Amino acid sequence: MRILISWLKDFVAFEASVQELADALTMRGFEVSAIEPPPHPTKLSDDDAILDLEITANRPDCLSIFGIAREVSTIYNTQLHFPILNDEPSKDKDSTLTVTLKDSELCPRYATLITDVKIEPSPAWLIARLEAAGIRPINNVVDATNYVMHELGHPMHAFDLDCLSGNELQIRRAAHGEKIRTIDGQERVLQEDMLVISDAKKVQAVAGVMGGSNSEVTTTTRVVVLESAYFEPTSIRRTSKRLGLSTDSSYRFERGVDIQAPIVALRRTQALLTKIKAGHSREPIIDRYPHPRKPVVIELRHQQIGRILGVEPDSKFIVNTLKRLGFEIKEGKTKVNNLSWQVRVPTHRVDVNLEIDLIEEIARYHGYDKLPSSFPNLEQPPAPTGKWVQQQRLLRRLLTASGCSEAINYGFIEKVAAVPFLLDPNNMVKISNPLSEKFAVMRPALLPGLVDALVRNRRREHNDIRLFEIGKRFSRKDGETLGLGIVMTGRAQPKHWSDSDRQTDFFDLKGVIENVFDALGITPEFKTTERPILVQGRAATVNTITTKGLDIKLGYLGQLTPTIAIARGFPEMGDEIYVAELDLEKIEQIKSTRDQFAAKSVPRYPSIVRDLAVIIAATLPASSVRDTIRAAASATLESVWEFDRYKDKGIPKGDVSLALRLTFRAKDRTLTDSEVDKTINEVVVSLKQQHNAKLR
Repeated sequence: MRILISWLKDFVAFEASVQELADALTMRGFEVSAIEPPPHPTKLSDDDAILDLEITANRPDCLSIFGIAREVSTIYNTQLHFPILNDEPSKDKDSTLTVTLKDSELCPRYATLITDVKIEPSPAWLIARLEAAGIRPINNVVDATNYVMHELGHPMHAFDLDCLSGNELQIRRAAHGEKIRTIDGQERVLQEDMLVISDAKKVQAVAGVMGGSNSEVTTTTRVVVLESAYFEPTSIRRTSKRLGLSTDSSYRFERGVDIQAPIVALRRTQALLTKIKAGHSREPIIDRYPHPRKPVVIELRHQQIGRILGVEPDSKFIVNTLKRLGFEIKEGKTKVNNLSWQVRVPTHRVDVNLEIDLIEEIARYHGYDKLPSSFPNLEQPPAPTGKWVQQQRLLRRLLTASGCSEAINYGFIEKVAAVPFLLDPNNMVKISNPLSEKFAVMRPALLPGLVDALVRNRRREHNDIRLFEIGKRFSRKDGETLGLGIVMTGRAQPKHWSDSDRQTDFFDLKGVIENVFDALGITPEFKTTERPILVQGRAATVNTITTKGLDIKLGYLGQLTPTIAIARGFPEMGDEIYVAELDLEKIEQIKSTRDQFAAKSVPRYPSIVRDLAVIIAATLPASSVRDTIRAAASATLESVWEFDRYKDKGIPKGDVSLALRLTFRAKDRTLTDSEVDKTINEVVVSLKQQHNAKLR
């Protein structure tokens, strides 16, 4: 909303500088985004300026010069001057025009005024003000309606009376498939729920949006019908959106205008036409208002103002502020230490319906910066943190400590990005009206978004990347589920002169996953698998065995197939990318094997360590070897882990040498070598029988 200072001063006098006024308006909720010089400084005051205001959607009353003048009058406590109107309209008499209001639901009020006009260019001062407001001058009649719209905030339209069939206007809903050529030259097809203004034969305007070209004011026009109405905001908003047509008129109507303004706007327009010698009214105003609206009356309690704001402004300040803003106020019943008022809301304040709305008005003019800072009194203790919140906080701390950064991606993604991560294409959730192809489907997994984020970082010269995301996945079969996704590429450790440039591999990712499950108190089992998005031989599922013996799949991990990464923009000769995705809902459902952390005493007896090297098939998972060792060994086996894997000379093709370290310890005594040797022999026999292993 562009406000010309000299125009503003027609209604309110103030001594503040332009910058001081801009600051004052900003503090009252009307941000001044720019201060500009007027386009015609020679035609306006030398010290004039234009304020470009950001008006919020709930304040349509301030989409006008007079609306802002009312606020300025309240700020500086100065007199507000109303625009000059023509004489009071007479009651309806026999009229040249027949006005039929057929839909009072979408148009509660409709008024017209027939005026003789002489079409000419507008005077220079009027053109200068319109151009300062960002409005293109057309002719004196159209300019007058635009001038009043900017001045009072109420849109109007002018019809050429000679172009109206039957000298009639009907306010009705459009017929199915009905068409109109609007004044922008476009032919538009209307729908049945759209409100239109028609004559006896055809549509002449889309109500509240734009007039038709058949009855527009031209240089040959001699008599006009000025239209001034109130249209339901939802109807105008719906029509404007469906037609793809947004105008200054629809912008105001769809936010809500003053239902009492139609008559005032007509009288102001007629006064302006008379001033610029463009025309004079021929007949009285026709006003169709079948169901007058009752005013909104709100009780405002002084004590409630203090409870909400933390301070109780003086009652005189409250009354004066509300009156200057247009509210009618009278003192209500006063109880002990509880003064109250009955406040009648003016029709231009469509945003005020409750007591809290009035308190907001008091706060704006008391000054938000003057309100004390305080915390509300706690009436009950806060609810305990939910399990989901605790779980996610733990995972974020753990993954951040593992060198990962958290990513937050959209739930909508490209279809081409989602397809590789779907095992069943029919399981995809499509968007019926996507904003673009970039947001065509709901993500079936977190990895598509994470892979794209990794690629974007790589394009910006970040080579060592570790990202994770906790978020929702969507599918037709499972609906909405919560997951954890991880992607890794680049060096395994930050670059340093004392260390080698080892690249991230499968086991780095596996280690992060093991840390996650260890923190959650769940024992994971990694099993080889095949998945289209993962490189064969470098893919695994993460499972766990529940207390009831159920084997539950919790997710998967592995190396991402290079073709998928390349398709998303990753360099063809780029580093290997490792990915993982876990189902957090399944993890939450599994009872943790670690209900609480418990301290253990330091072992009193020494351990005995034995190293064992066996030749086994290269395709045999190390987890199977460990399981066999644990099953065959005695209870004194404390731990077993692999410390070497060798595949070269002396090892048969298709086999590998796996070196394992076994640690034995008894809780109640020192073990003997013979006890350990016996267990080792049993382990070796079991490995030979189950895996055809050979001692090296």
